[in-house]
Amino acid sequence: MAVCARLCGVGPARGCRRRGAAREQRRGAADSEPDTDTDPEEAGGGGGVTEDEEVAERIEGGRPAPPPVEAGPAGRAPLSLLELPPELLVQIFGSLPGTDLPSLARVCTTFRRILRTDTIWRRRCREEYGVCENLRKLEITGVSCRDVYAKLLHRYRHILGLWQPDIGPYGGLLNVVVDGLFIIGWMYLPPHDPHVDDPMRFKPLFRIHLMERKCATVECMYGHKGPHNGHIQIVKKDEFSTKCNQTDHHRMSGGRQEEFRTWLREEWGRTLEDIFHEHMQELILMKFIYTSQYDNCLTYRRIYLPPSSPDDLIRPGLFKGTYGSHGLEIVMLSFHGKKAKGTKITGDPNIPAGQQTVEIDLAHPLQLPDIENLRDFSELSRIVLEVQEQVRREEQEQEQRQEEEERSQQAASQPAASPLGGDGAEGEETAAGGEGMTPDKAPASQPFVLPMGVISRNEDYPRTCRICFYGTGLIAGHGFTSPERTPGVFVLFDDDRFGFIWLELKSFSLYSRIKVSFQNAEAPSREAFDEMLKNIQSLAT
Repeated sequence: MAVCARLCGVGPARGCRRRGAAREQRRGAADSEPDTDTDPEEAGGGGGVTEDEEVAERIEGGRPAPPPVEAGPAGRAPLSLLELPPELLVQIFGSLPGTDLPSLARVCTTFRRILRTDTIWRRRCREEYGVCENLRKLEITGVSCRDVYAKLLHRYRHILGLWQPDIGPYGGLLNVVVDGLFIIGWMYLPPHDPHVDDPMRFKPLFRIHLMERKCATVECMYGHKGPHNGHIQIVKKDEFSTKCNQTDHHRMSGGRQEEFRTWLREEWGRTLEDIFHEHMQELILMKFIYTSQYDNCLTYRRIYLPPSSPDDLIRPGLFKGTYGSHGLEIVMLSFHGKKAKGTKITGDPNIPAGQQTVEIDLAHPLQLPDIENLRDFSELSRIVLEVQEQVRREEQEQEQRQEEEERSQQAASQPAASPLGGDGAEGEETAAGGEGMTPDKAPASQPFVLPMGVISRNEDYPRTCRICFYGTGLIAGHGFTSPERTPGVFVLFDDDRFGFIWLELKSFSLYSRIKVSFQNAEAPSREAFDEMLKNIQSLAT
């Protein structure tokens, strides 16, 4: 604050207006040094909820405007910001982050008066939150751009981004974005089974907007009777919850049967009579009963998009994949050195959301047989099982080398005397086949066909592939009982599609990239992303 006071020329040497015991008492905490996350509601004065009104009253305490600054000699550069034209100060202040403006408003009444200029806040809304609407129309409703920034955008900034709802094993994908003068939570749904290449579907779950100048309004969008009263609570960092205060808007006049048929058309794009598979009918009915319990209150946990690297096989991201009778599910593909992982964002009673559905061993590419032999399932199985045995031997050898290294380091007085460390590193590099796994050195394309007896929900899969790798897939009984990893084949078709052959299940899953530009979804660091993956997996377990 002392630095700001010297810049604007209102310190002790220029007749500071902050002196006086009565005025000091009236300012109270407003003269204290602000933190880095100060409420922008304090800048420029104005209304708001009770706490904001107190802040505004503190800021606009009726102090007189500063006396005019005496002009210096001709040609002299201004010694303080107060000597600059107000139009220039508006440009300067408008270029600062909105969170810094409350501190600036505490410097002097001139700065506070300038910060009431809506041009400054209109720029902050546009540059920080991408609001491109004509904010001048707000003047008709009596809502200023500062109100939009402080009471809507800044206040709910912590819920922007990607989230996974806690709906038992089913999970989900929620994207909270600034949409015009609203903040909307869009739930993204896979296309109808088995059309994996179709675009994602989405529907609004809630929205927040300024109905009046006092505060923002939260509305639940669930159901078929239009927006109604809701509530949002930020539980803790990277977690928030929503609650509907009028659940009668979710009910339909025809009762649960009408609600189920409507849900079935939206979720699966068909009627129950169209689904002849009895097991599939049971799974669908079970999902409806389970998810409908969460229509009044939901908790969301933040998820990040996986970070990318130039060495990645393809660009990581979100994919939609086929999972037999469970329909289409959302999977996040991420790369971790010589491994690639597919983590479920949506799940099912067998493998719940958050679990690692597939793991790809990029150190062990597979050479598929010619197209005729590839049709023979036993031939493909033989190749995969040979690689599985090789991987087991390498893991055992690696464990033995590590144990020998630990024993030798404990016994040897000179650490450099043990040659095992160099052999281990060299052996690991050889087993990895690092040069052979890079996509630029893999064949441009090779014929591909599913072996006889392998079931696929989507017969329209590509007939050529770039490269294949050994991998493992997670299977389990209902309720995630007796989970185990079984061998399989990861098939890379192109930059946006891949597949996985589950040997034990004799089934094939096809995955297609979700081509949506999600905002505020980048992980702040690789460590933060890895921690997020670990957290959602532990919750699923």
